[in-house]
Amino acid sequence: MLANLAAEIARNKITRHDIARVLGTTYNTVSLKINGHYEFTVTEAQKIQKAFFPDLTIEYLFERQTEVV
Repeated sequence: MLANLAAEIARNKITRHDIARVLGTTYNTVSLKINGHYEFTVTEAQKIQKAFFPDLTIEYLFERQTEVV
């Protein structure tokens, strides 16, 4: 899961629909990627960072957290 990205999206009141529009994809695809089922491409990560979080690093936004069960 991309917890930092999810937290920043919530903190900045950005919707997954907003991200999907920038990437030219669907809400479902964005959700699956944020939840860790699939990876964002480098180009997608760059687009998200540039469009919504220019003050944050890609490394921070896309840091993978492992879930403790």
